[in-house]
Amino acid sequence: MSVMMVFLAAIAAIIIWWLAQQRLASRPWLEVGHAHDHRRSQPLPAEKVGLGVFLAVVGSLFALSISAYFMRMASSDWGALPLPGLLWVNTGVLALASLALHRTRIEAERQHDDAARTALLMALAAGLAFLVGQLFAWRTLVGSGYVLANNPANSFFYMLTGLHGLHIIGGLAALGRTIARVRLGALDRRARLLIELCAIYWHFMLVVWLVLFVLLSGWANEVIDFCRQLLT
Repeated sequence: MSVMMVFLAAIAAIIIWWLAQQRLASRPWLEVGHAHDHRRSQPLPAEKVGLGVFLAVVGSLFALSISAYFMRMASSDWGALPLPGLLWVNTGVLALASLALHRTRIEAERQHDDAARTALLMALAAGLAFLVGQLFAWRTLVGSGYVLANNPANSFFYMLTGLHGLHIIGGLAALGRTIARVRLGALDRRARLLIELCAIYWHFMLVVWLVLFVLLSGWANEVIDFCRQLLT
């Protein structure tokens, strides 16, 4: 339970920081400045608020799953699951997708439309490659005999990675719609907002995957033990 609370607190801190950066709590009627200062104080788009709420829900879902993982691994029938080396490659590919979207956002803000479209396509290709790589990792484990019925650790691996994969599919759908939106014509304000939302979502999915990867690889056990010693 303490692990879940720490994870939820971290997610909440990130979202609060993000909303503060977006000036959600600003009071334009109390601000004094030039005209360009008032332009920076425009209300936060509803899409960003919705995305923030959605990411909070997703973070809570993964926090609950991780908490269940820690509670279940204390049982006597728990067995370690060897992670395929392909997961290292998949992690790098997902990081590449996140970096490509960050580059897309920068190029869009600079009004370099062609460069932004190219980076957006790179992000889509990297996201698809990550999803295919995860399926190959599943196939490798199943071929080695690590199926759902053999061990609870196997079930949690497929559940956590599958849940993350479903959110990646959602991100790919959003990327596809954004690419269709910006394929022709200049990148207007709406297009730049869509690109920014995609970038935020994929950065979040990268952070979630890194947490899952550390958890599933067993590296988190020593950290958890150290935190428990501090709490006791």
